[in-house]
Amino acid sequence: MTTPAAEVDIDEDLVDRLIRVQHPDLAGPLTPVANGWDNVIHRLGEDLSVRLPRRQVAVDLIVNEQRWLPVLAGYVEVALPVPVRTGVPGEGYPWPWTIAPWFEGRTATDAPPPDRSGIAVPLADLMTGLHRPAPPDAPRNPFRGVPLTARDEVVRQRLRSIPRSAELLPLWEKLVALPPWQGPALWLHGDPHPGNLLLDGEGLAAVLDFGDLTSGDPATDLSAAWLVFDENARGLPITRGRRRGDLGARPGLGPRHGHRSGRPLGR
Repeated sequence: MTTPAAEVDIDEDLVDRLIRVQHPDLAGPLTPVANGWDNVIHRLGEDLSVRLPRRQVAVDLIVNEQRWLPVLAGYVEVALPVPVRTGVPGEGYPWPWTIAPWFEGRTATDAPPPDRSGIAVPLADLMTGLHRPAPPDAPRNPFRGVPLTARDEVVRQRLRSIPRSAELLPLWEKLVALPPWQGPALWLHGDPHPGNLLLDGEGLAAVLDFGDLTSGDPATDLSAAWLVFDENARGLPITRGRRRGDLGARPGLGPRHGHRSGRPLGR
């Protein structure tokens, strides 16, 4: 899937000027790191990163992170990119932006699935801490945490256009007929893709990119069982304490929602 075109030019000079004007005490050497789907990221010195939306659609997402990550960090033990400072429009740049910690490590996408099993229990522990009732003003996301019936039409359209549609469409029909989540709307990461999980050796160093943060059905986050792990790791405990089960064992909790690194079925 082609990365959308940037709606604003963000270069090292612009990032440097924004920092020097708004947070001069943090000014330092910059290193471009990523020009992604929604954001441009620079490393700032040794310990910080700068994240700037490159598209209007990402602005609300970064504002949500600025508002809620300080709250969510108190629920989990794994490091999160809690903003160190926030920035406002300036120097010709039109949107808010964030200075956050820099975490050393490699993303799980850089490790083959069999080598990711060491993060199954830490990731389950993170979900256990995160999956608690969210307040009424939690961010809304029409693609994540919603009943499968809300995505039925678009998923059927997409399934008809891919290989194995004759096999997958009956499976989808079985899943969409299941009763919806009956509990309270829980906090969700929303995109537990291996690209958002940072490894330190074989451990989980940090969980990144809360742009899809929302509340709703926790099955959305259990898609990590299929996005991140192989069949062996799916047999490890999904949680400690709140509920027990296997990462891939609860009926109907397959990968319900797509992610932005490929063409999403339900988006």
